[in-house]
Amino acid sequence: MTPHVYSSKCPFESLADIKGKKITVMGLGLNGGGTASAIFLARYGAQVCITDMKTEEELLPSVEKIRSTPDIDQSLITFALGGHKIEDFENADCVIKNPGVKIENNVYLSAAKAIETDISLFLRFTKAPVIAVTGSKGKSSTVSAIHYGLCKAGFEAFLGGNITVSPLNFLEKTNEHTPVVLELSSWQLADLRGRGVLKPKIAVITTIVPDHQNWYGAMEPYVADKKLIYANQDKDCYTLCKYKDEWGSVFARETKGKIVWHAEGEAGIELANNAAIELGENEVGIAWVDSSGLGKFHRRGTAVTPSSKAETLLPEKLSVPGTHMKENLLKAGIVLRLMGVPSDKIAEVLASYSGIPHRLEAFFKWQILRSREVRFYNDSAATVPEATIAAINSFEEKISLICGGTDKDCNFEQLAQVLVESRKNGHLAGLYLLDGTGTQKLLGYLPDSFKKGLKPFDGLEPLLQKLKADVEKMNQEHKDLPVVVFSPGATSFGMFKNEFDRGNTFKDMVTKMF
Repeated sequence: MTPHVYSSKCPFESLADIKGKKITVMGLGLNGGGTASAIFLARYGAQVCITDMKTEEELLPSVEKIRSTPDIDQSLITFALGGHKIEDFENADCVIKNPGVKIENNVYLSAAKAIETDISLFLRFTKAPVIAVTGSKGKSSTVSAIHYGLCKAGFEAFLGGNITVSPLNFLEKTNEHTPVVLELSSWQLADLRGRGVLKPKIAVITTIVPDHQNWYGAMEPYVADKKLIYANQDKDCYTLCKYKDEWGSVFARETKGKIVWHAEGEAGIELANNAAIELGENEVGIAWVDSSGLGKFHRRGTAVTPSSKAETLLPEKLSVPGTHMKENLLKAGIVLRLMGVPSDKIAEVLASYSGIPHRLEAFFKWQILRSREVRFYNDSAATVPEATIAAINSFEEKISLICGGTDKDCNFEQLAQVLVESRKNGHLAGLYLLDGTGTQKLLGYLPDSFKKGLKPFDGLEPLLQKLKADVEKMNQEHKDLPVVVFSPGATSFGMFKNEFDRGNTFKDMVTKMF
């Protein structure tokens, strides 16, 4: 299917031109984008109709936030929840589209005179330098670390996008001196196609793996949307590309921005060994994690060899676990260096970065005895199997893993192989499954001997009760106690509102039960 191309023309000549316009917000949701759009537009005097297929009861937190906002005229806002009406789209001067709504064959959006999103509106009216991040894994951790580093380095910086903060919340505070870090999903990028409004000063593309295949049906259209992050860049911009990576090589060939290669693990060692090689005309630097765990950076034009000193962006030890997190922080370090932050300051700042909620978040310690404790990690934002594999590999200690949920047409075969090998080598102390279509798919790849006695739970409470009994038994038998890692590797549909509700529910239950 040919992707939809939007108009480059904005329906508003200026922010002041919003006043009096009829605007329909399609998709209020619970993640903040629809709420921020409605409040922003009403604040500028638009007549705002908010429509969603979900009912007011299902969307009550968002509805209450809008109704309790003091500095807007509530008479300008109309709620049309529990379904869409075609006249709300035909009569609107503009429709603000939620990225989770497909435009193809959508009768309501077909009736719209103009379509925008909260991201496109922000990009049309901000003068701020934009640092944009997309990918399948590590987006949220990377943008959070970049924002944290910029603020610690003295910038007045802002963070928004797919991380559940709409940039419309801070549009008026931005200017040409305030960098804005945007996490952009493939859907948010698709909604920018043709507009010509996204030209990031620095574009970062994290690891690409199969994701949202229930939406796209194949990798090519999914990656095509990711590529939009650098589509409008020029030679004054930068693109970070992963070395020895199929998609990273494609992005490097296509971007018109200056390229910085990055890598870790074996690819990182190879990249370090090539540090003395002359870089191509469009390649301005390389960064890697060396064998000792240090994050290194080599900029074009400096005489650096593997045996000599390169700039150190990351210390050997970080506050957050996992090699994948070190890779995310390496990318953050590159961005900070390109923004002019000294390397010694970068290493100092990123050493203190403690991560974000729902991404291998260490949130609780269960003190069984004075000298015996069990640490709990919430990794609910792991919605693809590859993220769960990364979580498993982040710990040297034994782990008890909680995973499972709803499938989004992902491949669980590799996760099954990792689970079997982890149990075989003693790394996996216990496996606890939440029921769902993804869980059933995972079970199909596990051998019968592994599945013996393994029964998915229909809720977190009985699952945690079983886990607690198992760990107490380990303690009584004086066995090494595991860390408990909640890394689903699937979505939360059906059992929870979203992955954030899932993570918060998990944390609340653990705190009460343990």
